[in-house]
Amino acid sequence: MPHIAIISSSIRAGRLSNRVALYFKNFLETNQLASAEILDLAEYQFPIFEERLKLMQNAPANAVEFATKIKQADGVIIVAPEYNGSFPASLKNVIDLLNEEWKRKPIAFSTVSAGAFGGMQLITNLQFVLWKMQAWTVPAMFPVPKVQEAFDANGTPSDAAGTDKRAGVFINELLWCIEAAKRMKN
Repeated sequence: MPHIAIISSSIRAGRLSNRVALYFKNFLETNQLASAEILDLAEYQFPIFEERLKLMQNAPANAVEFATKIKQADGVIIVAPEYNGSFPASLKNVIDLLNEEWKRKPIAFSTVSAGAFGGMQLITNLQFVLWKMQAWTVPAMFPVPKVQEAFDANGTPSDAAGTDKRAGVFINELLWCIEAAKRMKN
């Protein structure tokens, strides 16, 4: 069974995007599609990094732990809220921290906003940054408009059937990319 790291990228007080990360962990495990772990950037409390991890002389233990979890994951789901048409600085910070860990890693995006467009404006920026890191960005996306209405604090969707149907398509695309990546390594 594949292992998927879910990055909950918002560190704001009162954030709503973490609800979507909770949903994906539950969806993956309940449907026995993959094991899943949420890497919550709010819990890591990373400083602004001045150098890539591999070049640090005294790397913080939590940064090494984060890098190891990304490296060991078969795939990654990034849950990112839209901040002023882009993604959070906390996410850019950890993307730039790593290097080899992103290379050829299947990564799927779930974009989130309180408005009607579901964070879709951040896709271009995020995808470009990860392409530069040589990540494999999955073509399927999971936008969540009006997240405050779509999910409760525990990650339970207001429209369970519709959300699960969309999530199934999204996750199946990620799982396909994970399997293809494994086959290409052999």
